Amino acid sequence: MKLLIIYLLLVNGLGYWSMGRDKALAGKGKRRIPERRLFGLALAGGAVGSWLGMRRFRHKTKHSSFVIGIPLLIAVNAVCVYGVWRLILSV
Repeated sequence: MKLLIIYLLLVNGLGYWSMGRDKALAGKGKRRIPERRLFGLALAGGAVGSWLGMRRFRHKTKHSSFVIGIPLLIAVNAVCVYGVWRLILSV
């Protein structure tokens, strides 16, 4: 159970940081973090952190794929975490 919590904290922190970093890179005109990677972090359990980063840094908020996709991935993450949590408790 501890490992699950640590994993979720790390991946959500990375999702949040990635949104901020991508926004900073966009402002400097430098090479950006691919959208595929941003979505991959969200899919891997970091959707809440990615969503918070979107809101905090006002990043990707005009892209419908992110405005719709990230909240959907939050729901997917919630279902997956619940399933893993149930598996851990049943062992």
